[in-house]
Amino acid sequence: MDPRQSAQDVLRCHLCETPVPPLYCKICNIHLCLVCVGEHLLDDTTEHKVVPFKTRGMITKCKKHSSKICELYCEHCDIPICSLCIASKEHQTHNVDDIMNGLENKMTVLQQDLQELEKSLFPKYQEIASSVSNQKADLIKHSEKMTTAIDKHGENLHKEIDNIIKKLKSGLDETNSKYLALLRKQEDQIAQTISEITQSIADLKKLRDSSDVSLVSSYKSRNAELRRLPPKLKFSLPSFTPREIKKEQLYKQFGSFSNFSMNTKETDYKIDSLGAKCSLLDRTFNDVPRIIAEIKTEYEYLFSVSCLQNDQIWVYGKDNKIRLYNIQGELMESFQIESWPKGIAVTSNGGIVYTDDTLYITNKRYQLERGLGLVDWIHCSVCNTFSGDLLVVMVSNDIFQQSKVVRYDNGLSETQCIQYDDEGDYLYSSGGCPKYISENRNLDICVSDYGAHAVVVVNQAGKLRFTYTGPPSITKVPFYPFGITTGSQSRILTSDYCNHRIHIIDQYGQFLRYIDNCDLKNPGGLCVDNRDNLFVVECTRSKVKKIQYYT
Repeated sequence: MDPRQSAQDVLRCHLCETPVPPLYCKICNIHLCLVCVGEHLLDDTTEHKVVPFKTRGMITKCKKHSSKICELYCEHCDIPICSLCIASKEHQTHNVDDIMNGLENKMTVLQQDLQELEKSLFPKYQEIASSVSNQKADLIKHSEKMTTAIDKHGENLHKEIDNIIKKLKSGLDETNSKYLALLRKQEDQIAQTISEITQSIADLKKLRDSSDVSLVSSYKSRNAELRRLPPKLKFSLPSFTPREIKKEQLYKQFGSFSNFSMNTKETDYKIDSLGAKCSLLDRTFNDVPRIIAEIKTEYEYLFSVSCLQNDQIWVYGKDNKIRLYNIQGELMESFQIESWPKGIAVTSNGGIVYTDDTLYITNKRYQLERGLGLVDWIHCSVCNTFSGDLLVVMVSNDIFQQSKVVRYDNGLSETQCIQYDDEGDYLYSSGGCPKYISENRNLDICVSDYGAHAVVVVNQAGKLRFTYTGPPSITKVPFYPFGITTGSQSRILTSDYCNHRIHIIDQYGQFLRYIDNCDLKNPGGLCVDNRDNLFVVECTRSKVKKIQYYT
């Protein structure tokens, strides 16, 4: 019952009994009216925290100073802090905001993940589960037809061919068992994932409605893991072809099955764009993008950056070490390779993919697992895809230095090559100029082509969608795209190295805006975290800036 409408259970001021007091002291756990709040604050024997009654549940104790209440939020460290934390100067150079604003930002991410789970991932996994079930039914039905055909042809061969019939049936049953087992295994895995998504939805809803800032702040998204959908099993079903009966060649002439095969390299499943479904979560640009953090590195010249988590980044530059920094600028890990890297990406299990002419994959302890070197082609920049494949920009090892994009599956087998448009012309410029690559949320493949002064975007099948060469500019310096990345709304961001700014374009190639007011100097590699915060490499300054450009 609404306390403002109830005569019996109405809330009252703890000091004067005035009904429906508008204020609440979180420390003393009492209700206060406007008249009594001054008297309550005169008691200096304890700390007080008076807030509007409706926000009384938003409270958390400081982890470093247990007697203090957190009133602020450090965007640099991504944690709630109290007044003593500020006084200690630990966060002196950090961007600090009101804790409610920090909580709202965290809740926005939580709500986005919840919406994606409910409206995209959960229905998609249900659709996959239904597809696998239908495949099982088709396989069983087809097997029954094959058995009938075998029986009918066997009746004409009498007793001489009984053993042959049994052998063929046994082989068919064995094949069916094998592939039914694969389908059942995938069905069980999908059911398990659906169960986990269901639990995540429930947990996120509970977390969304929670007033515990500590729990909300510690939330880590699993949606990126779940976007990598399972492969769709493709069967090439056998057919039975009877032959003319010749007793001397009875076994051979009875008939045989065509090859039974299955393909798991490609998937027909796609994650629907949330688009209109998530219109309430559409994000707008900040009027003035803000620098959240600056990370100084040890390199003489810095090339590019890749996110490990929201607060950790891998970088590489003009030496033969790849390094991991946290958001405070502290070196966390590093490992040495044979020469300067040309590209880097973080794998789903926390390992590293990197190139130095050869393509290498490490495990999560950064120990080398696999490598792929070619005689005629050099591996350059690399990125992961939502399906778990790798996209690599490659340059031919000859005087022409042609360029192409190659897709590799998990076994490092080439499954796609993108080099020409429909007219047979080259999509990418020749030569060793920088070319960086990223896959968009709509599965477009985006390449920043420094030598062509353009961003080249093709669809998943490798067909040219558009080429972006920059908006009309008042500067005389040409457009030199360097790094490239994409955001949650399928917007493409590319660094303009010589004009010291970032271009933001939409998924159709239309220019949206610049980021050019953050004192950027020779911006290079780019990446975004799961909150759409942008990490920008400043090549000649050898540092990384973390920029908040969305509200």
